[in-house]
Amino acid sequence: METRPSYSMDQTQVQTRVSAFVRGVYNWMALGLALTGFVAYFVATNAAMFQFVQKTSFLFFIAELALVFSLAARINKIKASTATALFMTYAALNGATFSYIFYAYAQATIASTFFICAASFLGLSIIGWTTKKDLSGLGRFMMMGLIGIIIASLVNIFLGSYGMQMIISYIGVIIFAGLTAYDTQKIKMMAMTQPANVSASAVRKGSIIGALQLYLDFILMFQYLLFIFGGSRD
Repeated sequence: METRPSYSMDQTQVQTRVSAFVRGVYNWMALGLALTGFVAYFVATNAAMFQFVQKTSFLFFIAELALVFSLAARINKIKASTATALFMTYAALNGATFSYIFYAYAQATIASTFFICAASFLGLSIIGWTTKKDLSGLGRFMMMGLIGIIIASLVNIFLGSYGMQMIISYIGVIIFAGLTAYDTQKIKMMAMTQPANVSASAVRKGSIIGALQLYLDFILMFQYLLFIFGGSRD
C-alpha cells in the first residue's frame, strides 16, 4: 500500500513530461507551417520579391539544405535558441520557394488540398502514436523509397515527363504517409525515454528536431498531393 502513491506520482511525472514534449513538437511544427504559409503568400503577392526568389531559387535550395543538415548534425552542440532560430529560418526560406504554388494553382485548390493533407496527417499521426507494432522496418523501407523518388525526380528534370511526375507524386504521398506514422512513433519513444532530470534546453532541442521531421513529412506530402489534385490556373 505504501508504494502505490510513489508509483502513481512517478507515472504522473512521466505523463507530464511526455505531454509537455509532444505539445512542444506539435506547437513548433504548427508555427513552422504557419510561417511557411505566411511567407509564401507574402512573396507571391510581391512581384519584385517573387521574381528575385525565382531567379535565385537554386541559392534558396542550397541554403535550405544547409540549414536542415546543420540543425540535424549539430543539435547536441548548439543552444536551444539557436536551434529554434535555424528551424524558423528554414521554414521562412521554404515559404519563399513555395510561393510558386499561388501562380501554378488556384487558391481554392490549394486550400482544399491543404485540408486533405491535414486530415490525412492527423489520421496517420494517431496510427503512429497508438499502434503497438514497431514501425522501424517501415521507416527504413520508406527511406529507401525516398532515395528512389529523389533519383527519379532528378532524372525527370531532363525528361520533363508529366506521366512520370504523376507516378512520382503518388509514390511520394505513400512514402511520406508511412514516414508520418513512423516519425510519430519515434517522437513518442523520444518523449517516453527522456531522463527524469532532462534540462529544459534539451527538451526544447528535442522538440525542434521532432517538429522538423513532422514538418518535412507534412510539407512534402502536401506538395505531392497538390500536384495530384491541383488543376493549373490556366
